[in-house]
Amino acid sequence: MYSNGKIWVANTVQGEHVELVPKLANRHGLVAGATGTGKTVTLKVLAESFSDMGVPVFIADVKGDISGMAKAGTDSADMQERIMRFGLGDTFAYKGYPVALWDIFGERGIRLRTTISEMGPLLLARLMGLNELQSDILSIVFKIADDKKLLLIDTKDLKSMLNFVSENNAEYEAEYGKMSSQSIAAIVRALVSLEVAGGDKFFGEPALNLGDWFNTVDGKGVINILDSASLINNGKLYSTFLLWLLSELFEQLPEVGDMDKPKFVFFFDEAHLLFNDAPKALTDKIEQVVKLIRSKGVGVYFCTQAPKDIPDGVLAQLGNKIQHGLRAYTPADQKGVKAAAESYRPNPEFDTFDTILNLGTGEAVISFLEENGVPGMAQKAYILPIQSSFGALSSDERDRIVKQSLLYTRYDRDVDPDSAYEFLERWKVLSQQEAEQARAEAEAAKEAERLEKERQKEAERLAREEAKEAERLAREEAKEAERREREKQKTKQEFARGASRAMEHLGRGLMKTFFRI
Repeated sequence: MYSNGKIWVANTVQGEHVELVPKLANRHGLVAGATGTGKTVTLKVLAESFSDMGVPVFIADVKGDISGMAKAGTDSADMQERIMRFGLGDTFAYKGYPVALWDIFGERGIRLRTTISEMGPLLLARLMGLNELQSDILSIVFKIADDKKLLLIDTKDLKSMLNFVSENNAEYEAEYGKMSSQSIAAIVRALVSLEVAGGDKFFGEPALNLGDWFNTVDGKGVINILDSASLINNGKLYSTFLLWLLSELFEQLPEVGDMDKPKFVFFFDEAHLLFNDAPKALTDKIEQVVKLIRSKGVGVYFCTQAPKDIPDGVLAQLGNKIQHGLRAYTPADQKGVKAAAESYRPNPEFDTFDTILNLGTGEAVISFLEENGVPGMAQKAYILPIQSSFGALSSDERDRIVKQSLLYTRYDRDVDPDSAYEFLERWKVLSQQEAEQARAEAEAAKEAERLEKERQKEAERLAREEAKEAERLAREEAKEAERREREKQKTKQEFARGASRAMEHLGRGLMKTFFRI
């Protein structure tokens, strides 16, 4: 409850207010406790207070009951008893809060999407469960897409890009390093598994504009509620998505320094899922974001069962702590409770370890930062009642709130922009056309070569025939000349024989004449 410029969260056993100073609310916080100890009510009390301050809030609705903050709570004997116990009197009023209901799958809220490029290779690799080598290759594929000015909007864009790099591996190997086809194929399989799990609905356009989360209504900050009842079944998708949101806030918001109150408060429910099997590089990134995002005016509150679920580097950044009851059934559990107790500034009036073990529902050990930034002394306290409804919205109520939102029309319809998939499809068609043209030109050249060979072969054949015919004609001419020569010789011989006979006849005639005389 926002009262007298402070966030009134609980009352001590002695009836003193336990309050959070608004200007220190961006120093982050932790809400821990076993199941059923009242963590959800605590989250609602904080969220209501921030909303009353005019600070927008994001909170994941894991069990489905956070959505009830949209309507006023109902009176009951139990509530009247709690109101009297806290001395709320006329200061307490049942009321609903302005909410925006979101859902990655678009079934129980406004569609919430991002793009593959905005998610980035580091978070995407974790989301798909890639090993170190595959993660490196995915980063290279992102680099190639970036160098070629190709937008990676949805899963089909990334799949096309992976196949493109695989098919043209030799071209990129010298500049980007060796990428085996088997590793790329493994990434594609992981991407298909992500699509089956609903990741294909998460990636696309229009992507979330974080500016739409910084709205107020009548001076109250809008509480952005992400329906996570089904999303939580895929722990990696849930935690990676929330980490992406946190990273986007960090990257997009300007530095604001110290403010009188936060610009935005981010509640990370089931925070242990964020760190399960997280590689060191990712854990380091989370620690860096948590450490630096407070300068952007954002407060981050992790909600989990035990403080040991949070790495020490992150836990050290959480200045405001609310510890509900923990149960210690094993030595390991006792060690965890002891570690949680030792993280608080001791209070001489009670033993923190024993108190944490014996806290009832709605009770907590609380330590908020004091005005000077020093952690406050641990206090056993009772959490205030919420002013909104405990239960979840009905389907009709939820649908009405979603459809009445101006953001619904902005994000409801899918948009498929011209991105890597379309470009590579055009490139494939163009490549096929060029290949067909090259093939046609090669076939034409081959046909021309064949025709040239046939022409040369025909020319050679004709030349051979002409030579053969010339040779034949030469032989015939030689024969004819030889025949004519023989005939000439024969004619000469016959002439000579004729002349000889004539002379012989003439001689006989002259002899006869001579003797006659």
